[in-house]
Amino acid sequence: MELTRLMLRLYFGDAMLGPGKARLLESIASEGSISAAGRAMGMSYKRAWSLVDEMNGAFRAPLVDSVRGGPQGGGAALTETGEAVLSTYRALEAKVTQAGAPEIAALAALIAPPKA
Repeated sequence: MELTRLMLRLYFGDAMLGPGKARLLESIASEGSISAAGRAMGMSYKRAWSLVDEMNGAFRAPLVDSVRGGPQGGGAALTETGEAVLSTYRALEAKVTQAGAPEIAALAALIAPPKA
C-alpha cells in the first residue's frame, strides 16, 4: 500500500520549483556532476542540463555552478543561492506537511480501499 505523500509545486509566473527540481539539486550536490545526477535520477544529461539551465535563469543568481570537462574532468556544485533555495523549499515542504496533517488524514480516511 502506497503511503500518502504531499508534493509541493510552486509557480512564480513562468518559473516553477517542485519536487523533481529539488531532487535534482540534491543529486547534483551529492554527485558533484550534472550528468551523474541525471543518471542517478534516470534522466538524460540533456534533460538534467535543461532543468538546471531553466532554474539558473529563473532566479536572481544561478543555483548550480558547473565546470566543463577537461584534464581534471568537469563537475557541478550548488551555489550559495542554490543551497538557500533547496533548504528553503525543503523547510516549506515540511511546514506544509505538518500544518496540513489533519486535513491530509481526513482526506485519506475518505479514500476507497483497494479493490481485490
